[in-house]
Amino acid sequence: MRLHIFAIGLIAALAPGAATAAPCPGNADALGTERVLTVTASSTPRVGHKQFPTTLPLADKELVLTFDDGPWPTTTPRVLNALKAECVRATFFLLGRNVDAHPALVRRALAEGHSLGHHTYSHPLLNHMPPAKAEAEIDRGISRDELAIYGQSRKVPTTPFFRFPGFASSPALLGRLQDRGIVVFGADVWASDWNPMTPAQELETLLGRIEKARRGIVLLHDTKAQTANMLPALLRALKKRGYHIVHVEPASGGRAIN
Repeated sequence: MRLHIFAIGLIAALAPGAATAAPCPGNADALGTERVLTVTASSTPRVGHKQFPTTLPLADKELVLTFDDGPWPTTTPRVLNALKAECVRATFFLLGRNVDAHPALVRRALAEGHSLGHHTYSHPLLNHMPPAKAEAEIDRGISRDELAIYGQSRKVPTTPFFRFPGFASSPALLGRLQDRGIVVFGADVWASDWNPMTPAQELETLLGRIEKARRGIVLLHDTKAQTANMLPALLRALKKRGYHIVHVEPASGGRAIN
């Protein structure tokens, strides 16, 4: 009997995704972060069913939370506070011009365990630009982000994750980013929080879309007041409905190439 119990425990420990989230200080009923998923351009160069044929390998009711366009001084701290209260880790796709203005917020996000990807310097639609000029805009954003986060200006991203502003990609740019080892994130679900709406309306819209999709990459904006106001209720609702948060990180020690 004791051997049988041991065998069951061993199988559970070795099963993918079997590990449970660590306790959350001060919040025993926190949503938490269930597991970490390593993402590389060689295995998943482009993810998000709204834009691409494939997405991240997530199980039913597993979500990856992502935030675009920050940091922003009036809203990003509230987003970070909500995530910290629930011990949830997310990925922030940074705008270089906002990083220049608010570097301490980016360093706070890193210190609290979030992944920091890139979203250009000034948010142009890159498919409307010559490829060389578009890539220079990408590199400018990466360089400013790297300087603020790590103290070194470089176009090789420590976290090789990128999202196109407005999802406005092109075959040439997608191929170039894949060659550089940079994963391009689309999304599977979003709340359309670029449109005016109340936090309650945003919550209802997003939960309805999540329930329909059942899994995937969720896109939000940490620059939007309605999203910052809505986020605590969203995290509690996801916990109540049995969803789990997956955190994405690059391969250990992996860096993109020039």
